[in-house]
Amino acid sequence: MSVVDALHTRLGLQGWSSPHFTIGVSAVFVFALVASAVLLSLQKGKLDFNKGLLSYVKFVYSCFLKPHERGDNGEAGQQYALESFYRAQASVYDVTRKKLLCGREDMLGLLAAQLKHREAQHEMTKPIWVDIGGGTGYNIEAMNRFLPVDQFFSHVYLVDLSPSLLEVARKRFERLGWKNVSVVCQDARQFRLNGTDGGADIVTMSYSLSMIPDYYSVVDSLTKLMKSNSILGVVDFYVQNIVDVSCRNYTGGVFNRHVNWLGRAFWRTWFDFDRVNLDAARRDYLEYKFGTIISASERNYLLGGIPYYTFLGCQKDFTSESASIEKLNASFTESPYLSAANHRKAMNEAIENATPEIKSKAYESAVVNLSSNLPLPSAFYQNHHYRIYYNDQLPKHTQFNNEYIYAFNWEDPRVDHRLLNINNEDVILTITSAGDNILDYLQNSPKRVHAVDMNPNQNHLLELKVAAFSALGYKDVWKIFGDGKHSEFRELLINKLSPHLSSQAFQFWLEQAHVFTSASNKGLYETGGSRVAIKLVRYLLAAFGLSSANKKLCEAQTLNEQRELWPTIRRVLLSRVLNWAIVKTEWFAWKAAGVPPPQRNMIIEDFLKRKGLSGGIKKNKDVSGRAIWEYVVDTFDPVAKDTLISNDNYFYYLCLQGKFSRSCHPTYLTPKAHDKLSTPGAFDGLRIHTDGLNEVIARMTPRTLTIAVVMDSMDWFNPVEDAAAKQAQALNRALKIGGRVLLRSASIDPWYIKDFADNGFSPRRVGARFPGSCIDRVNMYASAWVITKTSDIDNQTPRAKADSSTSVDVEELSI
Repeated sequence: MSVVDALHTRLGLQGWSSPHFTIGVSAVFVFALVASAVLLSLQKGKLDFNKGLLSYVKFVYSCFLKPHERGDNGEAGQQYALESFYRAQASVYDVTRKKLLCGREDMLGLLAAQLKHREAQHEMTKPIWVDIGGGTGYNIEAMNRFLPVDQFFSHVYLVDLSPSLLEVARKRFERLGWKNVSVVCQDARQFRLNGTDGGADIVTMSYSLSMIPDYYSVVDSLTKLMKSNSILGVVDFYVQNIVDVSCRNYTGGVFNRHVNWLGRAFWRTWFDFDRVNLDAARRDYLEYKFGTIISASERNYLLGGIPYYTFLGCQKDFTSESASIEKLNASFTESPYLSAANHRKAMNEAIENATPEIKSKAYESAVVNLSSNLPLPSAFYQNHHYRIYYNDQLPKHTQFNNEYIYAFNWEDPRVDHRLLNINNEDVILTITSAGDNILDYLQNSPKRVHAVDMNPNQNHLLELKVAAFSALGYKDVWKIFGDGKHSEFRELLINKLSPHLSSQAFQFWLEQAHVFTSASNKGLYETGGSRVAIKLVRYLLAAFGLSSANKKLCEAQTLNEQRELWPTIRRVLLSRVLNWAIVKTEWFAWKAAGVPPPQRNMIIEDFLKRKGLSGGIKKNKDVSGRAIWEYVVDTFDPVAKDTLISNDNYFYYLCLQGKFSRSCHPTYLTPKAHDKLSTPGAFDGLRIHTDGLNEVIARMTPRTLTIAVVMDSMDWFNPVEDAAAKQAQALNRALKIGGRVLLRSASIDPWYIKDFADNGFSPRRVGARFPGSCIDRVNMYASAWVITKTSDIDNQTPRAKADSSTSVDVEELSI
């Protein structure tokens, strides 16, 4: 056992990531530096403390050993205190802060990305930048990595109260030869631009807010310094308990924000030695005074897990005009926006429809916040309004533990297009899943697509795909979603994708960046809840020496060649031993394959009917195992016999290879689709809802949808409850006459089809998978249905349960 393992055992800690362990290691490291500083300070002779390791000795001496002089009250006292702290270390400040002050480049990259986006939208030209507490000017030179400072900005002001640090800055800009940078030694509260400047376009504060005693007045002064549409960028240390922000809807997400009690106590005490204040109120006040564009919480694990945050904000009343909020509300709920141009026509239509006023959750939250003088939820401050506000702290969303289930869709969009014939007049409601099919639908330019998913992480995945098409070229899009890997993903996320993401989605993917960059994993398509089944397939093939056969199967150019190779792999994947040990278990069905208990029961019911067995024995484990095994066999055998995996069936190619190929991939990954989806306005009709289907439908204007794609979601309902009938009724209310519902099921004859027939719909089975046949390229479902609305039930009393005599049409569809 190693020393580290022994220490973990004695302390009861688990792994290097334990906060107790990292804090202990950092404390030992710092105390060792202090001891070194003491010893070196006692030595005689000429030592250059501005170079190499000795610069860190100078840093340690200045921060931990040299007495700090507080000075008197007022500006002079604050300046005196700062000089007491910085004078001795100004010459080594930049060298010694590179590892300590994490996130500065990230903040500048995020800010630069926002500025580039605004410039591309012709919303900003030659901006003015004010860097508050900029010290040595490091940030301004670092910005040159992202934007040419001497050309992009009309003027840059560095404002600080420490003459020693500002002297370093002056020498820096003399060296760089930048004439548009001014160094100002002044209290930030008193700094004002010339009247001709009209206000700052961007303001930054990098690790300065935590060192300002009177931070309230400084933050207040920023609102007067900034233009109405300007951007504020802040990066700083913090500690905070999640309870502090549990009731706030405007923080842009609380992902990774919580710092445990030991960390809060330790880091507050540690930084207090240097007059750095980590109290939560500083970050809180920023979020109260400004609207949140992006917020992210991270840790500097190199130095013991120091918590720090990055914040991009804007004036909180920037988008608070009632007209803007009403317009957004109208687009979320599919109701007409009553602008001056079409006011009379819209009013006439509203009178004809005579429907009660419907408001979105976003609108309701905006009204509450405005009445309380709070910023709007961060969704209102995004560059795009694809993602609709949701409360990410509700249990129905947190139950997914920051993980999506599906990294790719298991529904065949080729069949969807054939059945639905989507056009530019369609308003579609669909479950998000991984978003692949939504990107397919958008290539037909429907009027609107409402993507709905209770799991916020599935919507984060869709957002990432939308952002990639909005900001990246085809080569990068292919690497991220074709190969599932991109070594520069984190840089792309910050520098290009961030202006097109919500704050919550950005936080999620910042934390998950390793998925695309780590050399130790297969990438995107080996993540998510369903990764267990996908990994199992490849591990089994490798364990039984079938990797070569797997490769040949995925390269077969004819069905005959594929059929000859399949038995070799089938002996492993469809072995009865594997089925007995793993596949037939309820754990595998739910955790690995994403099959909930009600859907599993439907599979067993179909098996019993087919075999003529009694329903009373359906709970018998042997019968259950046989039913699941036959279902799996009926899924895979026809796929291998009738679909060519190498260049047509990208679903199974992905499962077997862990990525797509140039000849086998979804339509949205073609160059033609990239051209279509990367054009400006391609996603203007997209709305991403994080909620249940019924909750979203209830907030939509009745009779506005033309298509609803509910996948296999109704298989999850319990037959003894009335949830299916209620959803049928909700869909009837939302769809126009002639509107269609497309659903798939693990059952040949789903029990809930009767609920549709009894609530104004005409069901028609358009696909059935019988033993030996394929329903589509996935072949994972037993049936597919198109259910057409034939009548309204608004003025009727619909029945919750159907009569057994209700009939449905059956029309089989082959692939």
